[in-house]
Parts: sequence; C-alpha cells; structure tokens
Amino acid sequence: MATSNEITVIGPDTHIKGEMTFGSTARVLGTFEGTITAKGEVQVAEGATCRASIDAARVAVDGVVEGNVTAHEKLTLNQKARLKGDLVAPTLVVAEGAEFKGHVTVGGDATSANGRAPSAAEPKVVVPAADKAAAKK
Repeated sequence: MATSNEITVIGPDTHIKGEMTFGSTARVLGTFEGTITAKGEVQVAEGATCRASIDAARVAVDGVVEGNVTAHEKLTLNQKARLKGDLVAPTLVVAEGAEFKGHVTVGGDATSANGRAPSAAEPKVVVPAADKAAAKK
C-alpha cells in the first residue's frame, strides 16, 4: 500500500500513452497522453506535457496540460503553467504568468456529481500577494 510520502516519477525522456492510476503522488517530467487518476497529487513539472484528462485530490501544474482537470481538493497553476481544457476544483490558485483556456468550476461542491458549484457556495480563488499588488495598478 502506498504511503503519503511515496512519489512516482515519469522521467523527462519518457513518453507514455494510456491510462495511469496512482495511490499517492505522481510527478510527470516527460510526456503523457491518456488518462491520469490519483488519490494523492499529480505534479506536471516545467517542461513536461500532458495531453490527458487528470482526476486527483490535488493537481499542481508548472508545464503544459491539454485536457480536462478535476482536483478534489486544490488545483495550482504556477507561473509557467499552460492549461487548455476545463477545470473543476473547490480551490484554485493561479500565479501571475500562468495561462488558461477553458471553463472553470470552482467552489465548495465543485467536484460533486453534477460538476457545478451551487449558487450559495463561496468560490475559493487564491491570488498570491505579489499578484494583488499588480492588480491594484
């Protein structure tokens, strides 16, 4: 059984097509096409490319993702992230410089069966402190 500190790494020189399922954390450094499911976190590193649908507890993107992403706890788009696809997450963190094209569903029940946040839910979009200063200009 996987423990929370185990990480599966898909190396930078690796290209995989198919379906991957992880019990803990997966870090993609290379190229993956297909479907990724993880009970823990999926990390798409800078320089990595995922043409995949991703369903995980947490997703952190520094590279390129082309496909729909569902994060059951939190989705983080870091500065060099490039995401093209729909995203669903109760909490979304977007760093300045990240690029996103698609539809967003964010809020307390975002990952419920219907995939839509209820109108009474307060969406949680986190803007890092440096981005708040830039937004005031």
